Amino acid sequence: MASLVITYCTGCNWLLRAGWYAQECLSTFGTDLNVTLVPDDSGGVFHITLDGEMLWERKRDGGFPDIRTLKQRIRDRISPEQSLGHLDR
Repeated sequence: MASLVITYCTGCNWLLRAGWYAQECLSTFGTDLNVTLVPDDSGGVFHITLDGEMLWERKRDGGFPDIRTLKQRIRDRISPEQSLGHLDR
């Protein structure tokens, strides 16, 4: 099982965004993915790691990922043969 960690800034009120990403990823990958939300109060932090590897970092990557990009990056690492349906079109 792969481990996805979403670290978000509490001061920026990004819990709902982090929760939505978690929900979307769990809906797609189910029991192949363990998702952890990590609150951070150091200011402006939002990053997503998969098995310790950085998938997305808000400052580095210029904002937040669209869900298609995030799911494709996860799929490419944990289940390359899996179809994402309409997201792959």
